[in-house]
Formats: sequence, structure tokens, C-alpha cells
Amino acid sequence: MSPRPYRLGRRQGAIEKTRKRVLRAARDLLAVRGGADRFSIDAVARRAGVARMTVYHQFGSRRGLLEALFDSFAVGGGLPNLLAGAFQRPDPHDTLAGVILAFARFWEAGRTGIRRVRALGVLDPELGDALDARNQRRREVVRAVVKRLTARYGRPAPDERAQVEEMLYTLTSFETFDTLAGPKRGLEEVAPAILQLARAATGLSPRA
Repeated sequence: MSPRPYRLGRRQGAIEKTRKRVLRAARDLLAVRGGADRFSIDAVARRAGVARMTVYHQFGSRRGLLEALFDSFAVGGGLPNLLAGAFQRPDPHDTLAGVILAFARFWEAGRTGIRRVRALGVLDPELGDALDARNQRRREVVRAVVKRLTARYGRPAPDERAQVEEMLYTLTSFETFDTLAGPKRGLEEVAPAILQLARAATGLSPRA
């Protein structure tokens, strides 16, 4: 038997291990006060203990690294699985509650890093565009929830849907979570508050 598949498996494992190390270094650098100002491929490579070309080979660019880091926050916060679970619930009100909780967990899991990545996006138009694209994914999730509510309850009315979608999009944003959480509040307090506001925005009470 050829040992090649085994060697390829070991190589892939080493590549994945290096990738995780680089992402961890990037996350740790952003978590340090003033780290966002010093964020660069070189700084991340030094912190990860790898060559700068290793980072380039893995992520292609600084933007690619930051995009991968942002996506790792989603995976770490369980966002894909939580959203999938929310849309498996038959009652649209339960779907709304699940979506609110999914995004709240996501924002809390990577709060410091997400805040600083988003700040970098303001200064870096290219990265800002990448983050906007990810926000559009959230908008599509919100649109799907409103569609379910309308199909089940006939509300919000057609002329209200765009406004309700915009309100839910705002309520599920990082800015809303970060503002409501402040320095002391956590998921257990913030998620129910956002859900209450979201239910008010839809104009429907639970189990209507």
C-alpha cells in the first residue's frame, strides 16, 4: 500500500493546525489594547511563531486573514448550527426567538475581536465591503423570518414588511447587542430584551 495518502493526511492536519494557530494569534492581538493599531501580517506571524509567507499562503492577504477571523467567530459562537435549528422550528415565533439568540451568542462569543475588526473595516474600505457582504447574509435571514411570519399570520402587512425587516436587521446587529450589553450585562439579560423589542416590531404577540 502506498504511504502517500497517509502523508497527505498528516500534511493536511499540519496545515489546519497552523491555520488555527494563526487565527488564534490574530484574535489575541486584537484583544490587546492598541492591538488593532498594530495589526498586520508581520505582527500576526510573529505572535503565531510562523513565517509571514506562511500567513500569506494560508489567507492570501490581510483582508483574507480578517475575513477568516470574522468567520471563525461565527463558527466559535455556533452561529450556523443555531440558525439551522431556529429554522427547523415550526412556529415562526420560535424561529424569531432562535434567530435572536443565535446572533446574540455570536456577538457575545467574539465581542472584543468583532468590535475591533469592525473598527478596522471603517478605516479599510476593502475590508468594510467584506463585512457588509456578511451583513447582507444576516439581512437575508431576517427576511426569511418575516416571510414565515407573514405566511403563518398574515402580518406584517405587505406595506409594512420592509420596515419590519429593517427593524429586525437593526435589532440583530452587533451594534445593538454591544450597546445593550454595555460593560456589565451578558447574554442572559440582553437576548430577552432584544427579543421583546423584536416581537414588538413584528406587531404580533407570541403564539398569536
